Amino acid sequence: MARCAPGCHHRAMKDKFLTIAEVAENLQLSAQGVRALIQSGDLPAIQVGARRLWRVPESAFDAYIERQLKATRDMVAAGAAGQLFEKE
Repeated sequence: MARCAPGCHHRAMKDKFLTIAEVAENLQLSAQGVRALIQSGDLPAIQVGARRLWRVPESAFDAYIERQLKATRDMVAAGAAGQLFEKE
């Protein structure tokens, strides 16, 4: 049986699952960065198979993106836009 990460909410069985590599590519993060999001409970995921590989439900990924977009909009509305831009 799959083990849920902190914050995991059981999703409909029709959900597509993403690998850590797919999530990392989408977010332009390292695999370790994605694992940190999973371990913190910010990004719900399950472990599957004998090797207990992490899989992120696509709906959980989409919800994470929506939460981050809302947080950014709220920050901009509060006048904290200067904090948004990192030095590249």
